[in-house]
Amino acid sequence: MRTLTVNTSNQCYSIHIGRGTYQMLPRLMKEVGVEKDRKLMVITDSSVAPLYGQSLQASLRAEGYQVGMTVFPAGEESKNLSVVERVIGDCLQFGLDRSSVVLALGGGVVGDLAGFVAATYMRGIPFIQLPTTLLAHDSSVGGKVGVNHALGKNYIGAFHQPLMVVFDVDVLRSLPARQVHSGLAEVAKHALIWDVSFVEWLEAHAEELLALSPERLTEAIFRGCEVKSAVVSQDEKELGIRSILNYGHTIGHALEAVSGYRVYTHGEAVAIGMAGASRLSVRLLGAPGELVDRTEQLLRRLRLPIRYAENWPLPALLEAMKRIRKRAVASILLFCRASWDR
Repeated sequence: MRTLTVNTSNQCYSIHIGRGTYQMLPRLMKEVGVEKDRKLMVITDSSVAPLYGQSLQASLRAEGYQVGMTVFPAGEESKNLSVVERVIGDCLQFGLDRSSVVLALGGGVVGDLAGFVAATYMRGIPFIQLPTTLLAHDSSVGGKVGVNHALGKNYIGAFHQPLMVVFDVDVLRSLPARQVHSGLAEVAKHALIWDVSFVEWLEAHAEELLALSPERLTEAIFRGCEVKSAVVSQDEKELGIRSILNYGHTIGHALEAVSGYRVYTHGEAVAIGMAGASRLSVRLLGAPGELVDRTEQLLRRLRLPIRYAENWPLPALLEAMKRIRKRAVASILLFCRASWDR
């Protein structure tokens, strides 16, 4: 198991990455003060619950914990206030109080929604991130939690840092190939914005990552989380450098919104967004042309799209991008150009 630490102005917490880490969860929880007298609520979705939810609940109960579980339908469509209200109702019925702890077991949607429930339940209770997708290595770190509004993604949310993040790479074997590719988009993002040597490492080990080598996955997730931790530790509330983590997301979120979240996975949309942002960086800011070539080659190697083929009207995409990023995106591109020269 590999461990790193995220330090913010309000909290310090650990990220644990490796094989079989869910089996270590009772010990890890005790290390952060979650004793058996504190009720736990597993929040998960209908895809993850039958795979890992019931076994996790049973193993924690065997250790003496009181553990409830609430399940909502899998998919981005569930990331809304209506589902939040139902989940909070389940938490109330189970008797969660301010000393209780939420366990967010699932991918990015689960982490965002469960984290938002934890941030707002009784004005905020602790939660632990238990990612089950490769994509969630990004969303589980940094404390951004929230749900969608009809007009856009993540418009309703908060900053609420987890008590810790526990990533078990063994669960990634249950992912469909498309979801593996999608998750690698965020890994590529961390490399592209921060460290050319990480880009080279991904290029060298792309096939092993696609084949779900536990050792390579552990290293990729660790290095990606290192980048996320370094950025969040400097800028918890996205007032400056944290904007760099939005690389590819302005275009990507617009593609998701215009398609009604039905055409591309989040990672696929972000990959297309990074390809577009790299071209803008070259055209508008004078970044080296190599940025486009290396970006697109890496994304292709990871089985990710770099263009969208649908005939969506450009005005609709531009309007979606304006809603998503009201602040100028030039700062994001500047960070990317600067990081490529590191």
